[in-house]
Amino acid sequence: MRIGLLTEGGYPYVSGEARLWCDRLVRGLGQHEFDIYALSRSEEQEDEGWIQLPSQVSRVRTAPLWTADDDGVGYGRRARRRFADCYGELAAAICAGDALGGAVESGSGNSAGAAGQTGTASTAVADRFGSALYGLAELARDEGGLVGALRSEGAVRALERACRAPGALRAARTARVPDLLTVAAQVERALRPLSLDWYEDDGLGSVDLCHATSGGAAALPGLLAHHFSGVPLLVTEYGVQLRAHYLGPREDLEGRTATASARALLAAFHGRLTAEAYRQATVITPGNTHARRWQERCGADRSRIRTVYPGMEASRFSEVGERAESADPDTLVWVGRIEPAKDLVTLLHAFADIRKEEPKARLRIVGAPAEGLEGATYLAHCRALAGQLFPDEADGVHAVGDNPVSFEEIGGPEVPTLPEAYAAGAVVVLSSVVEGFPISLVEAMFSGRATVSTDVGAVVEVIGGTGLVVPPRNAQALAEACVSLLRDSPRRSRLGAAARARALELFTVEQNITAFHSIYLDIVTRCPVPRDLVGESGEPLPFAVPAEAHVPARWSESGTRLVAGRPGPGWAAGPPVRGGSLGLAPGSATAASTASTASGEPVPAGEGAW
Repeated sequence: MRIGLLTEGGYPYVSGEARLWCDRLVRGLGQHEFDIYALSRSEEQEDEGWIQLPSQVSRVRTAPLWTADDDGVGYGRRARRRFADCYGELAAAICAGDALGGAVESGSGNSAGAAGQTGTASTAVADRFGSALYGLAELARDEGGLVGALRSEGAVRALERACRAPGALRAARTARVPDLLTVAAQVERALRPLSLDWYEDDGLGSVDLCHATSGGAAALPGLLAHHFSGVPLLVTEYGVQLRAHYLGPREDLEGRTATASARALLAAFHGRLTAEAYRQATVITPGNTHARRWQERCGADRSRIRTVYPGMEASRFSEVGERAESADPDTLVWVGRIEPAKDLVTLLHAFADIRKEEPKARLRIVGAPAEGLEGATYLAHCRALAGQLFPDEADGVHAVGDNPVSFEEIGGPEVPTLPEAYAAGAVVVLSSVVEGFPISLVEAMFSGRATVSTDVGAVVEVIGGTGLVVPPRNAQALAEACVSLLRDSPRRSRLGAAARARALELFTVEQNITAFHSIYLDIVTRCPVPRDLVGESGEPLPFAVPAEAHVPARWSESGTRLVAGRPGPGWAAGPPVRGGSLGLAPGSATAASTASTASGEPVPAGEGAW
């Protein structure tokens, strides 16, 4: 089958988000073709170029989100009226209700009647937003572009009318002209994919499935492919994009601090766009339960959510994980990116308590500071705090002491590789106050190490009882858990072995690829794209798509699942790739199959997979 992989600020660029897991997914599914449609976030990212792409990538088309020239499209009177109607509806939907697409603000209580009215109002607003969004997309397709219209004074005035309308968000009613200009500019940037020429029959209209690697802007081309061509959409989120908008920098495009009104309106817009992606997606695959709860709160249908854990390379940790523990039994190790969210301050205070109970204990902090001034400043603060809490210790007044806390980086003489960092200590500590999917924790599990972690993000789900978990920002609890493991070598060994077994079962690349392979086949079987295929002579090919592809469910009680086979010579590969593509010839399509259990469900590749 042919997969349209939709990315934003990542694959196939050298730097960016989701680059590694996308590359592993594409390389692991060599039986399928991939067309990559990538949105870039900066000029620097584009200048860095692409990674080496495998042969199953048939084309790559890119477009920048960070810049867009005015398309120079002049609208006639009818087109201007269409734009005013659609954008006005879009603005009205943004200003109605909360940022997550939930209930309209009201003074009603929690009665069942009020809840029913709330659900009806929420659905009506979601329909209104979706109708306006697709109306703008159709206008862009008919007129050749939408950039100039989205930047026009008419767009700002429509937004102002929506903010002043009865029932609008409380924050919207206080918005000033500079706030409206900020919001209009950000909305125009987010909606730039509407003006792209990716949605014709030789583009996303020719794929069997769109796979968006995040919500938000990355899913928007998939929404339009679904609207124009009926292509099913799969949305994967290992970090919820909407949450990133809430926690991200509170600045406008000019670098100025955005006001509360502007932030509220932008949150409402991104919330509506996210909710629309969840509404139209055939399947949604969060990377953990923490992300799943966010998606359900944003309106995702629980029946369409399938948890697929991120796949990580386990082989690099095999040597450390399978050998007997040889590390210093008194050493604690912390590994990660040094930034305030990792809360090394609490860890250092906890270590001061640990030293009172275990005077031989040492703490090795391995990692580089986060990019920017904040990371460097935080590292300097932690070094200074360590110096205050642990003055150099020496046997006599004339000897040089050794601080029990060390700050190191991967690649140094003491820690040449990442696996050696985890092998350096008997216990691995995670002290974060904010965490999504804790990658460093999974790496420690692959390494067979006992862990002490704070209860944030998906930590409890990942650790699954194979390590100790304590409340965040609680130095005393963190110290007590570490001391208990430092004093109990057999318990450390049992927990480390159990952690490694759990990680190998749930968090490997193979598990991730198997899960997505099964989901791809199930989606294409249940939701085939309606097409009228013709041969080289122009005559219809009545058997180009097998009849089984149109059957929406199982046809056998024995548990065999129907698989949509891809035809061979008669399948239309589409015209040559236009500019901005790789220029590679599409490979031949391959039929595929999937294993299933006796009950008819595919063999699960980890918790929550199909």
